[in-house]
Amino acid sequence: MMNSQPAPGLDVLLQNARRRAGLTQEQLAGLSTVSVRAIRDLELGRVQHPRRETLKLLANAMRLSDARRVELELAVDAKAAGRVFQDIYGAGLATPPPPLRPLIGRRPELEALTARLRTDHERLLTLVGLPGVGKSRLAQEAASVIHARDRVPVLWVSLDDTAETAAEAGNNPRATVTGWVRALVRDGEEFEELAALIGSKATLIVLDGHDASPSVTPRLLSLLRACERLKILTTTDRPVQLPGGRLLPLAPLAVPTAADLAAQSVGGSLVADRHAVELTLSHVSYMRPDFLPTDSVVTTVAHICRALDGMPQALEAAASWLLLYSPQQLLDIARTTPLVLLDGVTPADPAAGPTLGERLGAAVTGLDPQAAELLRTLASLEDPWTVDGAARARGTSLAETARDVHALLVRGLIRRLPATAGEPVGFTVLNLVRAVLDADQEKESAALAVALAE
Repeated sequence: MMNSQPAPGLDVLLQNARRRAGLTQEQLAGLSTVSVRAIRDLELGRVQHPRRETLKLLANAMRLSDARRVELELAVDAKAAGRVFQDIYGAGLATPPPPLRPLIGRRPELEALTARLRTDHERLLTLVGLPGVGKSRLAQEAASVIHARDRVPVLWVSLDDTAETAAEAGNNPRATVTGWVRALVRDGEEFEELAALIGSKATLIVLDGHDASPSVTPRLLSLLRACERLKILTTTDRPVQLPGGRLLPLAPLAVPTAADLAAQSVGGSLVADRHAVELTLSHVSYMRPDFLPTDSVVTTVAHICRALDGMPQALEAAASWLLLYSPQQLLDIARTTPLVLLDGVTPADPAAGPTLGERLGAAVTGLDPQAAELLRTLASLEDPWTVDGAARARGTSLAETARDVHALLVRGLIRRLPATAGEPVGFTVLNLVRAVLDADQEKESAALAVALAE
């Protein structure tokens, strides 16, 4: 949520800046050529609208950073944001939200995404996948790499009302520019100010949760045409092919195969290149530091990861239940009723919007009838199934089935399984998706029973 405390006024900002510089009012006056009386009046709040030249002299004397200069000017005239930002727009002012945790896994996906963002011909990219798969975190990491490596300004815009980022939750110039851009993207009908700000400078705009505000698409395409070095990265739960854009599906983290678990591999081998297990063990170490990563614990965690499809947010939520259950009890729940684990032990803040369980349910139940029917058919097949097998079970042509299976794969509802060279590619429906389908079927059966009873 946004910080509700009022931003400090010019008087407080000037006092703090002068003290940080280690200057007295007299010393500042000598360095800036601004009179001691004028400085005193400013710090006492007696001057409401000082001249820009006065602020510039004081800022130069105190050797303020660009961000601090913006802070002073906006304290005088918040409506001048566009002009103020344009004067000093650059990588120092426009930064992505800092990661709160290290990124585990996703190295190939990160390298592929950053490589595309650094090319001249890829300007509109969309990360698509199920809720909780880690789209925002990957986009954040990619934006941080681009910003640090190439010094490219990053304008991070959360389009979900309930998902305002840490970059917006504060009283500072970076939060102000983020909020200003967010308002223009979400609510503004004209992008002239934003286009003027970006101009010919290389810039990355990240629209997190683009499916929450699809109406911004036409204006964004106009912005791309106006700013030739601008690139836009969006994240979305539902695949939407934007004109000239490229879809990048994001699957859950890799989990141990059935063969790995059947062979009762030792713990270390289940962690190697199994990033879902590594991620879950990190959550376990925080929730239950008394659990040593013995082979038994690692093996149980590996089974939990497989039951929860390697879905990062689901794994974190499940680990929170270790305060109540043993790893084996948690595995039993994950295998039988996995949906109860999705939202963690701590009740969700209603103001934070839909829970992971609700969002995942909506992703499945919100399918059009044809896609929903296909998904139910695929869930009834023995794993691993192939596109040819799906076509036979469905009674449709191979081409039509391949197209529809591809659509479900892009959405992240099914997973492609590892295959040896020369073997047909096999697929499976995610366990969590099966659970949603079963729950939906139970609701329909209950509703029908009630209707018949009446």
